[in-house]
Amino acid sequence: MRTEKEKMLGGELYLGNDPELVAERIACRRLLQQLNQGDPGDLAARQSLLARLLGGMGENAYIEPPFFCDYGSHIYVGDRFYANFQCVILDCARIEIGDDVFFAPGVHVYAATHPLEAAERIKGPELARPVSIGSRVWMGGGSIVLPGVRIGEDTTIGAGSVVTRDVPAGVLAAGNPCRVIRKL
Repeated sequence: MRTEKEKMLGGELYLGNDPELVAERIACRRLLQQLNQGDPGDLAARQSLLARLLGGMGENAYIEPPFFCDYGSHIYVGDRFYANFQCVILDCARIEIGDDVFFAPGVHVYAATHPLEAAERIKGPELARPVSIGSRVWMGGGSIVLPGVRIGEDTTIGAGSVVTRDVPAGVLAAGNPCRVIRKL
């Protein structure tokens, strides 16, 4: 029998109130509290907390508090990743972010989703879909990336975009829903 965590990471319906998942989210919240309320000048402490929080972190990765996530352990960021203030990553599935990626303030990345049919949704199950953001991507302020989306490398996503489907490499894309504006 598969655990709720195995179901969550496997893209199956799962119950988010499972005790194992609740305990992992609480542990994450404790680390986030330390990160978000820590001394802004103590970069070593911040990097240490991020290393404990994230599933993987490249060289010189930096996240500006406040930052919020579900588990942290399913987030993998590359070298020189930078996230500005107020970023949110709902990582109930794997979130992969490449090297030299910049998040402007308020970028949100969601792996979390729910059944579309109301009768199923109100029973409480949840779903998760992995998200991948290629190297050298710039996410404009207030952008939202929805579950299951892949963004190709060398792409710029305009501020306020809602990325509902895959975006190819080497383009400027923007809007709600986000669409390719032109090649770069």
